[in-house]
Amino acid sequence: MSSLGRASVIIGAGTLVSRVTGLLRTIVLVAAIGAVGKASDAFTVANTLPNSIFAIISTGLLTAVIVPQIVRVSADPDGGRAFISKLFTLGTVVLIVTAAIATAASPWLVQLYAPDFTADQLALGTAFAYWCMPQILFYGLYALLGETLNARRIFTPFTWAPIVNNFVSIAGFVLFIVLFGSDRSGLEGWTPEMVTVLGGTATVGIVVQAGVLMLFWRRTGIHVRPDFRWRGVGLNQIGRLAGWTFLMVIAGQLAGLVQSRVVSAASGGNAAQTVMGNAWLIFMLPYSIIVLSIGTAYFTQLSEHAVAGRHDEVRGDVARSIRTLGVFLVGGTAALAVTAIPASRIFTNNRADAAAAAEVLLCFLVALVPLAVLFVVQRTFYAYNDTRTPFFFTLLQCVLVVVSAWIAAAVFPPQHLAAGIALGQSFASIVQVIVATWLLNRRLGGIAVGSWMRALVRFAIAALPAAGVGWLTFVLLGGIEGWMVSSTVLAVVGTMIVGGVSMLVYIGFLALLRAPELEPALDLVRRRLPGRR
Repeated sequence: MSSLGRASVIIGAGTLVSRVTGLLRTIVLVAAIGAVGKASDAFTVANTLPNSIFAIISTGLLTAVIVPQIVRVSADPDGGRAFISKLFTLGTVVLIVTAAIATAASPWLVQLYAPDFTADQLALGTAFAYWCMPQILFYGLYALLGETLNARRIFTPFTWAPIVNNFVSIAGFVLFIVLFGSDRSGLEGWTPEMVTVLGGTATVGIVVQAGVLMLFWRRTGIHVRPDFRWRGVGLNQIGRLAGWTFLMVIAGQLAGLVQSRVVSAASGGNAAQTVMGNAWLIFMLPYSIIVLSIGTAYFTQLSEHAVAGRHDEVRGDVARSIRTLGVFLVGGTAALAVTAIPASRIFTNNRADAAAAAEVLLCFLVALVPLAVLFVVQRTFYAYNDTRTPFFFTLLQCVLVVVSAWIAAAVFPPQHLAAGIALGQSFASIVQVIVATWLLNRRLGGIAVGSWMRALVRFAIAALPAAGVGWLTFVLLGGIEGWMVSSTVLAVVGTMIVGGVSMLVYIGFLALLRAPELEPALDLVRRRLPGRR
């Protein structure tokens, strides 16, 4: 196996382990503070803020300046030491200033994202935010260090460091349960010590994540010193280099802000920020495993064909990749739909909360397959160095997300508000996919839409009986009142049984329909099994 192949295996394994330990982290956190409640939503808002702020910084600073230039300067006589020293000094200063300002503005930011929180809930969220905002600095250092390590072909630390973060968080959340008890979803009884343990744990995990990369820094062979002479770093090119991608992130963050503000009205006894976040985590699991692992390989091939001007082969790549992703994700959608309640029970503390969370998950699932199509279409535009067109159809999606969230606030009662917002987001994504596909089809003079649409319909025909048998299995095993919704462990077992039955039926019906995509898909799975080449 080549060095690049070994790196791909290591990165893939690290990503999978990171996802699994991330799920365990969420399970323990839910055990500590619940999924439906004022305290859990206050923590979710506070702990999400650093990610939202860093997403904007990382696009404006990292994507615009650091990532494109680190590889370029590595060929300099000094190995890029002078440039990287300037870069690290500038980046660290920007991150420190941003983290300090965000920490000072914590009360305003929490109120901005959750205007309908009660006074006590805002106070608790602000207390958490004071502990969480310093994460901005360490997220940034992790990105700075990681991108430099990757540029030097040292891939493993960047991929595996988040796993250490997850274990630190799990340990801290377990300590919280031991010291203060479990399911602290209400506002009653919260003390400064409890806030310190919970908020401090979240931040310490990010600190350790960045620290792990520092342990590997010597392998780069670069000696970095503070250098405040920033001339030549490329500040005047930030707007041009980041361009449409930066604006796309801004639009997405604004849409997320509106969603958070609207759903804050449901916080308390209903599904709100925490449930939406956990439902999205479940939703993204098949997307990240299937789309990112399989689709990325297709994107590499597609990019090579685009650069070479072989447009006919690009059209074939688009159709082939959508069919391949579709055969997995249509079945995955059916399996997740029938396991929505037990899967949601893994991240909730009782049956009622699981049912509410399952409703949100089902509304997100409407867009799972369309988002896979979008992945291919969007990256085809990127292959032709076009980020302007994706910005405009993403802006359309963001506008529809905002409008649908406002409509949900007017139409849905609090107990269904989170589901209404999720459904609106799925609708916005479907419209985005339709527009993006039309634009790409026009640009390339056709992308065989009919062929891959017929394949998706064929997959859906096989998925319907699979979903029916899966749901029947869930009902026969007790349904929502049964054993698989009685505890987290049994929910995992139940999800695996019902989902497994559904997938087996799906594969069987694809075989009966003689779907030509089935054998290549199964072969793709076999090649990724341990010991295969």
